Amino acid sequence: MPGGRQKCPCKSAGVRYNERMKTLTITEGRGRLGYWLKKAAQGEDVGFMFEGKIVALRPVEVVSTDYALQEYGLTPEEMATAEKCISAELKTARKRGEITKFTGSKDDCR
Repeated sequence: MPGGRQKCPCKSAGVRYNERMKTLTITEGRGRLGYWLKKAAQGEDVGFMFEGKIVALRPVEVVSTDYALQEYGLTPEEMATAEKCISAELKTARKRGEITKFTGSKDDCR
């Protein structure tokens, strides 16, 4: 279009993000929360209005690499140090006969 705006072939042009998201009040979502969680887990955009903001429901991956940080507040460096200390203590305890390796045998549980 000369001198004017070109028409965009994309269907979503001009659509704001929250117009594609199913936005609910807490009251609306409470009765069917399981349904909305399932929709969000399937990839649909679902959000709840809370104190004037939209809070989106999103599935997240649980990554075991951050477990020590989440559970114990340990950085990777601190976890490596703790691992060395624990391994050394186990080795010493095995030498003294205080503990033995678990082999899967019922005799290990005595």
